[in-house]
Amino acid sequence: MTTTTRPEQTSAPAIGSQVRDYFERVRGGDLGALPAVIGLVVLCAVFASLSPSFLSPINFANLFTQGAGVTVIAMGLVFVLLLGEIDLSAGFASGVCAAVMAVLLTNEGWPWYTAVLAAMVTGVLIGLVLGALVAKLGIPSFVVTLAAFLAFQGVALILLDEGTNVSIRDETILAVANGNLSPLLGWVLLAVGVVVYAGIQLTQVRRRAARGLVADSFAIIAFRVGTLVVLSGFAVYVLNLERSRNPAIISLTGVPIVVPVILVLLIVWTFVLRRTAYGRHVYAVGGNAEAARRAGINVDRIRISAFVICSFMASIGGIIAASRANSVDPNTGGSTVLLFAVGAAVIGGTSLFGGKGRVLDALLGGAVVAVVINGMGLMGYSASVKYVVTGAVLLLSAGVDALSRKRASASGRR
Repeated sequence: MTTTTRPEQTSAPAIGSQVRDYFERVRGGDLGALPAVIGLVVLCAVFASLSPSFLSPINFANLFTQGAGVTVIAMGLVFVLLLGEIDLSAGFASGVCAAVMAVLLTNEGWPWYTAVLAAMVTGVLIGLVLGALVAKLGIPSFVVTLAAFLAFQGVALILLDEGTNVSIRDETILAVANGNLSPLLGWVLLAVGVVVYAGIQLTQVRRRAARGLVADSFAIIAFRVGTLVVLSGFAVYVLNLERSRNPAIISLTGVPIVVPVILVLLIVWTFVLRRTAYGRHVYAVGGNAEAARRAGINVDRIRISAFVICSFMASIGGIIAASRANSVDPNTGGSTVLLFAVGAAVIGGTSLFGGKGRVLDALLGGAVVAVVINGMGLMGYSASVKYVVTGAVLLLSAGVDALSRKRASASGRR
């Protein structure tokens, strides 16, 4: 009589064991997004205690809209940083794409959807050129994107007739950064998001258990879902409050439209990085390009695609910035946009050395940058102080990244 053997199923580890494992990883240098989360909590607590208006409904909504453009650009930069590269032109690339949209929309009378598509295609073409110069010609990304940083300022001036301000009057485009969902729709989207997230978590547990792999316990999943419900529910509740100073004239309630836009981008790119072969190849190339090449990965293609994604996301960030400003001028995408975008990715936990990072890092880092700028503005600090503090936060984050990598290397985790 023959018997068949099944893969031994490993029971889910206890909560205490998972907590101990997490702290062991932290002590070993795998900090992840922990510094950004702690920093965000501390900053919010400090500004809330010093400025009563910081947690007001209108300022809470402003935090989302103020940091939206930078956060989206930072999401694209994560892909480039994962390869150990840099894109110094992402800010002005977003301005060029916004200028293309504005000129076609306002001056040429194109429909909003074709103008937006043209702006996105412009971003893709920019990424293809930058990526090809880096991957095929071997020019360092710092040099290529620094040259593009300078060139795109001239391109923007040409598109805008040497400095003309082009107004955006299309209601659909203006609604991206200035419109709000209805309160009911905000709650519906929250419920759908929670159900989908819980379903994904349970599906992962079943798949791992079927393969005999260690899976998270249901208590851990319940904690994650519960945390999402509490934080998201609080955010939706506050955003649904009336925040207009003259409700009789104009009512301002609901989740800003830009919030679900960012969440969709977050979900899509997180899936690409964590659930696709392409995402694994990105991490492999960032970790060791030569080893990835010997494993059969087309390293040049991965590098080019990362710059394409970065510039494509820059085009979306430029559209959001144009929507918020109701116009496009030669300064769109300039000033501190690039610095804040790179800072957002690094502050959130993406390594400047490549191979470590998530799209979520851009969201967390973008929130930190937005809180710093917003909170210090409410307290009346000058722009010079804001720059100094933001620079100090970025330097601290880079230092934490470098130290955590040394700790991880010493502990054998990298």
